[in-house]
Amino acid sequence: MIIVLTCVLAIVVIAFILGVRPKDLPEPEPESPFRHLDDRKAAIYESLRDLQFEYRVGKLSDDDYQASKRDLQKELAVVLAEVDKLKVQLGVNGAAPPPKPKAPPVSGTVCPSCGAKFENELKFCGECGKPMKVAR
Repeated sequence: MIIVLTCVLAIVVIAFILGVRPKDLPEPEPESPFRHLDDRKAAIYESLRDLQFEYRVGKLSDDDYQASKRDLQKELAVVLAEVDKLKVQLGVNGAAPPPKPKAPPVSGTVCPSCGAKFENELKFCGECGKPMKVAR
């Protein structure tokens, strides 16, 4: 009797497995592009906490603690920079593209003949010797 019930149960399970179509399964949630960076950031923070604990209980010297802390902070800075770069690339809210460098304002004088620029106002060009006009 137990063998018959086991066989019937096995047949039902096999029929169910074969009857489920891939299109009936729900779509998996998309993987976040930030997940690996967030995991790395969390691991670095945990390492910093562990490092601080070991320093407080006297397992590390001051020099070793400072060197290890500095290395972990540099690694964290790299990860945070990658997160910011990825936010800009993906256009995530709150992420502003880096500001474009502005052209320095023209000050002083520019020679109308040869285009040479000078910081100070001159009457004659230091390159070609022709009369100068003040840049506006």
